[in-house]
Amino acid sequence: MDYKGVFSCENKVAIVTGGTGLIGREIARGLHEFGAEVYAADIDRGKTEDILSDKINFLYLDVASEDSVNNGISDVIQAKGRLDILVNCAYPRTGDWGTKFEDIKLDSWKTNLDSHLGGFFICCRTAAEQMKKQRGGVLINLASIYGVTAPDFSVYNGTEMTMPAAYAAIKGGVIALTRYIATYYGMHNVRANSISPGGIYNGQRGPFVERYSQKTPLGRMGKPHEVVGAAIYLASDASSYVTGENLMVDGGWTAW
Repeated sequence: MDYKGVFSCENKVAIVTGGTGLIGREIARGLHEFGAEVYAADIDRGKTEDILSDKINFLYLDVASEDSVNNGISDVIQAKGRLDILVNCAYPRTGDWGTKFEDIKLDSWKTNLDSHLGGFFICCRTAAEQMKKQRGGVLINLASIYGVTAPDFSVYNGTEMTMPAAYAAIKGGVIALTRYIATYYGMHNVRANSISPGGIYNGQRGPFVERYSQKTPLGRMGKPHEVVGAAIYLASDASSYVTGENLMVDGGWTAW
């Protein structure tokens, strides 16, 4: 066993949906550095110029559109002949995202679940069917601590922030969907796992950051690049006997 190379992603083709976003762009970089041929899949190329290179490609893909997903993934398969890794980081949401629970409109609720959870579903299904044909592949879905535990609303006091109800439902659904896929496609050597990050710092205001940090054993919020190690582990042969798992990357938030 070559333990030095167990985390290698050499000769693997990877798609990262939401690949220009806060976490997605870091995972795209990480997969590239570990040897994968990476496609940063998103709806906005303008945000990718600092990560695009001759090895990190931009792929237009809108997870809320079944046609866009099918066409985008098919284009990669036609170009490279295979797809080894799919990481779902896309974060589609409506303009009223963050509305208080009592004010959420049913149409908005349906749209958010359909585009986000539904988008992950169609991306996974399209990729898994290709991986089934080639007898192997890895699916990684970004979930959240709030798909596992209830929000602590006290951390939002005094701010305009809140935790949208749809987010909790979506991320809980992502974890359950991932486990379903793991058992459904396991016989075809297709592995599926999820990653549940805790709060990631992205310019949030001081009072929120302070309250959140005080409730976390490591005493701080996470950084986008700190999710990359988990993604590399799950994408590589280092986790060759791991499927159906939800890996917490939360500074100990859920350990209390």
